[in-house]
Amino acid sequence: MNTISRVLVVDDSAFMRKILCDLIALDPQFDIIATANNGREAIDAVRTLKPDVITMDLEMPEMNGLEALERIMRIHPVPIIMLSSISDDGTRETIKALQNGAFDFIRKPSGPMSPDIHTVGEQLLEKLRIAVLTNRQSYLFQPSKPVPSTKKPSMAKAKSTTISFETAPSVKDELQLKPIQPLEELTSLRERKPAAAQEKLEKPAPTIEVNKRPTKKELEPTSPPMDQELETAIKPNKLVRSKSFKHLVAIGTSTGGPRALHEVISTLPIDFPAPVLVVQHMPPKFTRSLAQRLDTFSSLHVTEAIHGERVEAGVVYIAPGGYHMELTKEGGSYSIKLSEEAPRGGHRPSVDTMFESCAAFPELRRHSVIMTGMGSDGVKGMKALNDSGAETAIAESEETCVVYGMPRSAVEAGVAKSIVPLRQIATAITHAVRK
Repeated sequence: MNTISRVLVVDDSAFMRKILCDLIALDPQFDIIATANNGREAIDAVRTLKPDVITMDLEMPEMNGLEALERIMRIHPVPIIMLSSISDDGTRETIKALQNGAFDFIRKPSGPMSPDIHTVGEQLLEKLRIAVLTNRQSYLFQPSKPVPSTKKPSMAKAKSTTISFETAPSVKDELQLKPIQPLEELTSLRERKPAAAQEKLEKPAPTIEVNKRPTKKELEPTSPPMDQELETAIKPNKLVRSKSFKHLVAIGTSTGGPRALHEVISTLPIDFPAPVLVVQHMPPKFTRSLAQRLDTFSSLHVTEAIHGERVEAGVVYIAPGGYHMELTKEGGSYSIKLSEEAPRGGHRPSVDTMFESCAAFPELRRHSVIMTGMGSDGVKGMKALNDSGAETAIAESEETCVVYGMPRSAVEAGVAKSIVPLRQIATAITHAVRK
């Protein structure tokens, strides 16, 4: 007998709530237990009804989706699918949400008769299924560091004591939510001492100091949290970059990737002597906001890749959504190639495509990483890299993945040479390129 998953739909538009409810109702696995008009009502509903999964609009009156997300992740962690517009503000807010605990996102449908409504509906149902499965298997997202409240805690009861969300009573409501067994707190490397395994890893290379940031202020626990505006973040000076390098790092990720990339990229040292190529499964426009936000928190320069640009050490290149990214070489310089060739395994950009292009350059000491994500993209490419003599092949360990799909595929295929927890991946990469 299949378990019915209880869904809370949050949107300030009654029209959009109706569309979302109709789409979700197409799958009998889901039971819509309530809808809410804003973030404050959503929090009340979570406390009262304990849903299994939530769809959450970003822009709402009284309390927006970002603030509601942060509070819900503190009081009752549950997978939340954000609904995003494709405006510049919408993409930036979506990236913030993903880094602060949202499970995934979809682009908001424009209406019931829009040509993309069926695609949006299929994507929504797929992400909901993955989210509830992940929740039940205890891989639920846990923030890499606590998200501090912007307000002082108060013992006073909230002024609004009336829950105005629309309930949908059902006998299915009596199903009990499976207890969540939270993962170990994924405290960032800047805020905790290295574990024994990490110290052992760093021994051969005493110059690796991933705990050390360029300024004292950045080391302090009071450094700006990820949910604050970008302009308040502390950004270290970038070093002069070089087109001469011996190492290359390639990273592939999908669901849960923005949070994982933040953990890894923001921890790489300012003098990192290699370029980093990244494929994150994400639609167009969102990858630009991802690159901009990562650049704000990283010692390295992070940019959305441009076709034909020269590749330099100390730069992180994010593949643009909708384009495959490959490494090419002209004369003595390496450069970026972008193409709109057919998707591979449903993905464009594809991790396999990027990894396989790197396999063509055995003169470079190459290091591949597969992190959290659904499916098996990257396995064929990692094998090609290994066969061509790549030195490092890392799969993120199960206990730190939001979704243990892509890393699991790499491990089961025997192409991952090492399995590393998220908080130690930057250490492992830094050690590898400094050998």
